[in-house]
Amino acid sequence: MIKIVPLKIMTDEYNQYFIITEDVKKAVAASGIRNGMVTVETRHTTTGITVNEALECLESDIDVFLSRLVPENAPYSHCHMLPDYGSTGGNPTGHLKALLTGNHCHFPIIDGELVAGGAQDIWFCEYDGPSQRTVSIIIEGE
Repeated sequence: MIKIVPLKIMTDEYNQYFIITEDVKKAVAASGIRNGMVTVETRHTTTGITVNEALECLESDIDVFLSRLVPENAPYSHCHMLPDYGSTGGNPTGHLKALLTGNHCHFPIIDGELVAGGAQDIWFCEYDGPSQRTVSIIIEGE
């Protein structure tokens, strides 16, 4: 059996981080699936999904680290007119940060519960906000 649960997130900052572990656990519990896998995947190319500890100091460190690796004022090729969009592509940093954090994660489901390490939380990362975003929680199993 496969269940797909959309999770809507409204971001209100250009770079922003959300812990969505409890939302994923609730979706797994409501699915009725006892044993299998859950995949959490963002539907956007300027957002990320990553797994790490849910600490404010770590959130700050991650933000600073990504900003150092992908500075806003670098001469990116993506900053040019995009005829398909009818505007200038001004979000190269969002694409590059998303490349670094990835767009999904997987966890096993055993006896109806998501199985993760004690310090593992699921983060949704916004790199081009504010915007309405959707994460797919894909629950597979029996």
